[in-house]
Amino acid sequence: MNISTELHPAVVHLPIALFLLATAAGLLYLFWRPLPALRTLTWIPMLLGEIAGLVAVLTGLLAQSGLPPDAPYRGVLNLHIGAGLGQLVVYGFLLYRRWLFDKAKARRDRAAAGVDYPDLLDDPSARVWVALLLVLGALLVLATGWNGGRLVYGWGVNVRG
Repeated sequence: MNISTELHPAVVHLPIALFLLATAAGLLYLFWRPLPALRTLTWIPMLLGEIAGLVAVLTGLLAQSGLPPDAPYRGVLNLHIGAGLGQLVVYGFLLYRRWLFDKAKARRDRAAAGVDYPDLLDDPSARVWVALLLVLGALLVLATGWNGGRLVYGWGVNVRG
C-alpha cells in the first residue's frame, strides 16, 4: 500500500463534517433565524471544507491510480469520484458567489440601488438558489460517503488483507 492509500481514509471525514456543518448552519440561517454565529458557521467551515476536500480528492485520486482499470467495482468508484468532485464544485461555487457579493464594487452598487444586505445569505433574491445548492452539496457529500463505504465494505478496495 502506498501512503495515499492510507491518507485518503484519514482525511475524508474532515470535509464531510465541515460541509455538513456549513449546510446545516446555512439552512438554519435562511429558514430559522439569521444569527451572525450561523452565518459564520456557514462560510468558515465551507472554506475549510473546500481545502480539506481538495486534499481528500487528491489523495483519493492517487489511491485509485493503482487499481485495475477493468475492476468490477469501477462503476461505484466512478460514482464516488464524480460525487466528490461535484461537491467541491457546488461549495466552491457558493464561496465564489459570496466573494463576488462581498466585493467593494458590488457593495457600492447595492448601496446606490438603495439595498445593502450584509451577506449573500441576507439577499432575498439569492435565498432559494443558495438553499438548493446547500441541499445539493449535502446530497453529494452523502453520495460520496455512501459509495466510498460500498467500495471499502462491499468490495474491500484498498483494505489491508
